[in-house]
Amino acid sequence: MKQRMIFCLILLTTVLGSCKKFLAEYSQDEMRPGSTEDLAALMYSDAYPYLQSMDSFDLLTDDVQNNGLAVVNGVQVANYIAPFTAGTPIYTFDPSMFDANNTIPGFANIYQICYNKIKGCNVVMDHLNKVSGTEQAKNAIKGQCLFLRSYYYFKLVTNYGLPYTAPGVNPETNLGVPLVLSSLVSDGGLARNTLKQTYDQIEKDLLEAATLLRESYIPPSSYRIGAIAANALLCRFYLYRGLDTDQDKVISLANTVLAERSTLTPLSTFFTANNSFTQTGIFDPANTEVLWVYGGNNRNDSYFPLLASLSTPPYTASTALASQYEQGPGTTNYGDLRYQMYFTKYTNGGTFLYFSAKSTATITASGSRGFRLSEIYLNRAETLIKRFIKNGNAADRIQALSDLNYLRSNRYDTRNTTYTPVSITDGAALYTFYQQERRRELALEDGHRWQDIRRWAIPVTHVYTSADGVSSTFTLPANSPLYALPIPYTALATNVDLQQNAR
Repeated sequence: MKQRMIFCLILLTTVLGSCKKFLAEYSQDEMRPGSTEDLAALMYSDAYPYLQSMDSFDLLTDDVQNNGLAVVNGVQVANYIAPFTAGTPIYTFDPSMFDANNTIPGFANIYQICYNKIKGCNVVMDHLNKVSGTEQAKNAIKGQCLFLRSYYYFKLVTNYGLPYTAPGVNPETNLGVPLVLSSLVSDGGLARNTLKQTYDQIEKDLLEAATLLRESYIPPSSYRIGAIAANALLCRFYLYRGLDTDQDKVISLANTVLAERSTLTPLSTFFTANNSFTQTGIFDPANTEVLWVYGGNNRNDSYFPLLASLSTPPYTASTALASQYEQGPGTTNYGDLRYQMYFTKYTNGGTFLYFSAKSTATITASGSRGFRLSEIYLNRAETLIKRFIKNGNAADRIQALSDLNYLRSNRYDTRNTTYTPVSITDGAALYTFYQQERRRELALEDGHRWQDIRRWAIPVTHVYTSADGVSSTFTLPANSPLYALPIPYTALATNVDLQQNAR
């Protein structure tokens, strides 16, 4: 690099204390990137998530079950104790799950993780006018940073804010998250913006990002963000926001993405010549249906530890989730191959689903977060079905069924058996089937189930078995205040203006 750079991007800072403390590490005198190449390097390290692990809060959903703390020869399995304990407050819907009396696994504090990354986005964008380089290069960097900042804010507001269109929610007054849009140092704490202000900022930034990326940047791999990924996030954004005026936007954006990338990967192609199934991971970076991928291939050890011999781990994929997958009659037809492809298994008197296996085990940088084409098909199908129920246009029902059947035809074992398309004429029945299909496809992936539970107001009941073997039932009711998760005590302790969620 032609000029000396001192990048003081200290990630151990307590995030969102006073704004001055939050940005003190980024002294304008110390930041001396000289070119767009320098800024791009900084962006890759401090704005992109790369191998960052963030909790998807699957333990809040019906896709995970608790099995108690295993005992072998009268002794509790040692490497199960910490994961069992770490997951307990979340699994039991404890409102104090992120208070000082509980240990917060590092990856579960997505509040701190996301604001650290937002900090990197802001620093890079604030220096774009101070470095050499072409306008195209600067616009490419800005587009990526705007996307990333929007992605992190969307993560924050869909976990720490109530659903935008939920009963009793007023986006004009209900709280979102604090918006930090500059690296400039200022005094004072940071209050939370409203839901509307937060969503409006995300939408504004994403629309600009999509334009800049379309005009200025072609990503070299699925690890980098381009216009297709920006449109995919916009599609998700409008689906989750859920306004009536958002429906046409979801469909239009899905159409835009699918006009450029539309081919799903048939899971039947993962069989070898001797008919053994190769579990390479649907988020394989080389897979053409992957639009953007990040994260590592490491397991979430905080809840899902290495397996001990002949002992059931404390948390596993639920039997309710496993029952969603149609099993074939035998090795010549396994039926729904997602059961084989999307999960690791454990054995204890039988073989059961353990946790997600959507990354590629042989590639360290192959994660299980980002965007896949199947989500785009599902988003479009959901919106078309809603529109069909409202307006009765048969073309919407037919297209939604086409999307769902195309997805399913690429997920079933078709080596020896032709896929049989689903045909449903009743709107309500089709919507229920769609919800089940979305659950099957996006299981234990990037928080989709938790967001769907919030959007659809699905009550969740958990049976929890304590370390001493006593079982209790805990229920998260529909439209619970916990749809806005408690803000971690670490953020509240350093920001007097930060208001905790109701609980």
